Amino acid sequence: MIDLSRVTGFQWDQGNIGKNLLLHGVEDSEAEQVFLDRQLVIPDDIDHSQNEARFNALGVTLRGRFLHVTFTMRNAIAMIRVISARDMEPNEEIRYVQEGA
Repeated sequence: MIDLSRVTGFQWDQGNIGKNLLLHGVEDSEAEQVFLDRQLVIPDDIDHSQNEARFNALGVTLRGRFLHVTFTMRNAIAMIRVISARDMEPNEEIRYVQEGA
């Protein structure tokens, strides 16, 4: 399980900054807001974690947008690196409601 209390910030670089806005209409700052959600659900992403541990965060932004954010932790510097951010699928919303409650 991830200890979000250790997180000091987010890592954005040329490889991921602005990418989710172009691909999914999600601003970088909006993706960050998901981690403020008290009902945040973070299941492991075992299928895509061969090289590094990846996680899927299911949460709601300050404006009420339901987002699915795939991310990894940069352990040495306790930062979150967002890989992808998009609107939740209907089945993900159901999971969020069931597990986040």
